[in-house]
Amino acid sequence: MSRSPRSEFVLDEQLCFALYTASRAMTGAYRDGLARLGLTYTQYLVLLLLWEHGSLPMGHICERLHLDSATLSPLLKRLAGEGLITRERSQLDERVVDITCTREGHALRDRVHEVQCDVEDSTGLSADELATMRADLHRMAGRLREHPAVHRS
Repeated sequence: MSRSPRSEFVLDEQLCFALYTASRAMTGAYRDGLARLGLTYTQYLVLLLLWEHGSLPMGHICERLHLDSATLSPLLKRLAGEGLITRERSQLDERVVDITCTREGHALRDRVHEVQCDVEDSTGLSADELATMRADLHRMAGRLREHPAVHRS
């Protein structure tokens, strides 16, 4: 791969910086709409998983969101306190905590969909462009997670 002599030291030429600023802009675009519904962005991601799959073990949610249990536990406690989810020990394995969306949690789905549509519209990208970008980003993230040269802490 050929690189320009100084490109590795130019901020705006860094893929990591472009992804960082895009991620912050995307999360910020969701912030106000989700806040009106009483949700943080990470709570929204948990609800997306539960709307998609129904009940999930907490460990699976941690894996899918790439979060540790110490980060996810307080967030789930707040969602349960707001009546949006339930947390129950699995009857098959008491070490497993099953997370389930309540009726109140499901009721937020249509209102969250409006926020999603507003954010997607604000990108100025077509549905095909969004799908291509999403697929490219998932593929890149998967490669980075699997690459042995990437330092993991």
